[in-house]
Amino acid sequence: MASRHQPNARLRDLVAEARCTYDALARAVRQVAAENGELLQTNKSAVSHWISGTRRPTGRMPSYLAGALSRLTGRTVTPRELGYEDEAAPPSGDDPVATAADLGRADVERHRYLAIAAFTTAGVAMPLSYDHEATSRLLQARSGDTLVGAEDVEVVRHITAAFSSADERLGGGHGLTTVTAYLADTAAPILRARFRTDHARRQAFGAVAELAYLAGGKHHDLGQEGAAQRYYQVGYQLACEADPHAHAAWMMRALAHQALSLKQPHHCVDLVEGALAIGLGHVDGQTEALLHITHARAYAAVDEKSAAARALLAAEDALLRDDRSQPSYSLVSGPAAGTVASHTARTLTDLADHPGTEIQHRAALTRWDPAKYKRVHALTHADLGDSLASQARADEAIAAWRTALDLMEGMTSDRTRKAISSIRPTLAIYQRRGVPGASELARLASESLL
Repeated sequence: MASRHQPNARLRDLVAEARCTYDALARAVRQVAAENGELLQTNKSAVSHWISGTRRPTGRMPSYLAGALSRLTGRTVTPRELGYEDEAAPPSGDDPVATAADLGRADVERHRYLAIAAFTTAGVAMPLSYDHEATSRLLQARSGDTLVGAEDVEVVRHITAAFSSADERLGGGHGLTTVTAYLADTAAPILRARFRTDHARRQAFGAVAELAYLAGGKHHDLGQEGAAQRYYQVGYQLACEADPHAHAAWMMRALAHQALSLKQPHHCVDLVEGALAIGLGHVDGQTEALLHITHARAYAAVDEKSAAARALLAAEDALLRDDRSQPSYSLVSGPAAGTVASHTARTLTDLADHPGTEIQHRAALTRWDPAKYKRVHALTHADLGDSLASQARADEAIAAWRTALDLMEGMTSDRTRKAISSIRPTLAIYQRRGVPGASELARLASESLL
């Protein structure tokens, strides 16, 4: 481990490998921190002190530093490789049931390791090396004597559905502690029970996996990306017990989707290809379309335009296949047609096709129930405004953004706050140009961020 008073040769060598200046590394650290909901003032002097050994990074900083160097070097760097313990890591273990309970309890009790958890690019690839069979043998060996019936599982599903619905209307901050307390104290312990049939066991694991996914989504909406990633990872592990094909593929998509939303496409193409490999032939057409559209986004993010176009077509083709009902774990995303349109728009944004982006955003708005999916409508109107602004249609952009702000009122959501913040620089330009409505909208945006 790096000493407090000795130079950190490991860090020095990695900076050399990355061929970056101290200032560039400091900027990358600030970017990683911002993606995890923390604004830092890290500068080149801090980097110099870490390398000289006169200071040590504390709290989340080792994870931020490792994440920044992972991006700059193009390979996975861990805090341990830098000579630091990863304070953001939860207690290690190979039991996802215990991990789910620990995460939920850490949320309720505000434990340090979850509070300082950072999103990592290495964490995106976790499913690619996961040994499901070994974990399954362990879990079955640890089953208890209590018998759990279908009613217990239905209650878990009912609570997940209720809080998912509230999440769309009020934002991820609504009910987070309630959801995670229920996961820790009631839902996860169910999985230690005895079941009458293997089908009943798989249903229970599937229900708790969906609850873990909801907890991850809540953290993601709040900008707490490290915590979200850990819930998605344990959700994937639980889904493997429920259905190692379709449900597991969906949770692989969740991990890739989070990384793409953070503009960190590392491992995403491989991850979604892995999801398709295990899921095709086992998923319905709607869920398959959602896998393909995530594949398209992953390709677009790494500038593989032809591959992205093929994946877009595959998503559209899958939507037309009505071969079986859509499962609850993918229905949580809402109507598949709306999600495909929305993510087609994001794919086209990465490909700089702004007219195509506009068409898809408008299509998405017609496919989502505005009352049931209020947050989706708000974010889509914000994205539509961005597309219109990119086409120099200022008046229409302002109208779309105004609708977005109206819908966002009362939500506890970091995603909506970021969307509002992102329009302010363009509004400032519009104000200088005297575009009608720009000053009023800028005022409303400022007030909504207070």
